[in-house]
Amino acid sequence: MTGARPDRRTTLGLLAGAGVAGLAGCGTRDDGRTRLRFWAMGTEATKVGELMPEFERRNPDIRVEVQALPWTAAHSKLLTSYAGDSLPDVSQVGNTWVSEMTAIGAISPTPDFAADLLTDQFPAVLDTNRINGRPMATPWYVDTRLIFYRTDLLQRAGYGAMPRTWAEWKAAMHAVKRVAGAGNFAVLLPVNEFEQLLTFGLQGDQPLLRDRDTRGNFASSSFVAALEFYKSLFDEELAPVASSTQISNVWTEFERGYFSFYFSGPWTIGDFRQRLKPETRWMTAGVPGPNGPGASAPGGSSLVVYRSSPNQEAAWKLVRFLSEPGVQTQFNVITGDLPARQSAWAAPAVANDPAIAAFKGQLSRAKAVPKVPEWERIVTEMQIVAERMVRGEFTPRAAAAEIDRRADRLLEKRRWMIEQGRAI
Repeated sequence: MTGARPDRRTTLGLLAGAGVAGLAGCGTRDDGRTRLRFWAMGTEATKVGELMPEFERRNPDIRVEVQALPWTAAHSKLLTSYAGDSLPDVSQVGNTWVSEMTAIGAISPTPDFAADLLTDQFPAVLDTNRINGRPMATPWYVDTRLIFYRTDLLQRAGYGAMPRTWAEWKAAMHAVKRVAGAGNFAVLLPVNEFEQLLTFGLQGDQPLLRDRDTRGNFASSSFVAALEFYKSLFDEELAPVASSTQISNVWTEFERGYFSFYFSGPWTIGDFRQRLKPETRWMTAGVPGPNGPGASAPGGSSLVVYRSSPNQEAAWKLVRFLSEPGVQTQFNVITGDLPARQSAWAAPAVANDPAIAAFKGQLSRAKAVPKVPEWERIVTEMQIVAERMVRGEFTPRAAAAEIDRRADRLLEKRRWMIEQGRAI
């Protein structure tokens, strides 16, 4: 977004069908302290309060009031609260939401005095938060998806380490499936999830969108190759044709060898350690690519300060505090979230965990996904078409053309705005 903040009536057109009820503001206090409203989601919302006493000790004139939002409702709540002029001072946002919140003019760009918060970061995460060359959000914690795998079954199949290329990995999958026994598979690729196919699609050197991100580029040779590889894993019965709702729970099926390779993020480390039997041997490894270690999409959450906040200075103090490497290390101990600041990875709690090690390498190879507000809808359509391809309705090339057709339809307004010379 460039230029002035969009007129709110114009923005409401983007939110048609959404309610305009926001969360009520805090009541007036008479103790002279600035009240900061901070919205957070999930585990972070329940745990970040443990950090606030130290922040308030350092800043006795500020009090932080944390509001917890469920992830399932957070995106719509932020949009409807913008429409209702009731956004908080600061909030956590998913990295893929930054472009959308920027497009409607909700976010305060990173000011010059906070530019140092953007050092010591993973480049792809920073890229995700930079819209039209301007940083709009501060990374809070990071994640990405890589491979969790059964080291014991891979060794029994004759492999001492996780393969690094698609061809080697597929050969290992066939070997592991033989070792795992009848009725079992090698890898879980739920057909109702887009993340696994998106990861394969990021391995190519051709972008996923073209023409200034106004049209799909899924018919490119590199994405067609990703579709072919993805489909082959189902065709060769290395992956079950199943949705995530058809899997009772991943740790039970992983433990019994129903699948030995699993795409997931750092949150799974704690789950596996708590739920798997001690004799189940597993580890993490980077994503294989066509010719070597592959890319992945950068994930995690960032912190944003909203334009509507009357407490800009205090809000940026909170963002600065939560961005300190030492505070991020402490938050890792509390939540298991991976620090956004790379220097925080030197802390023993992070550096000495073997399951975390692969994430740093994977994050260094991450690639930002297209920064358009329509992106989440585009990948949803990609997943729908890919499932139909897996079930035999499309060839990979036909599926690619169909994804392009759907992406072009979703990008129609963006295309029109660029053709009219309007800033977006």
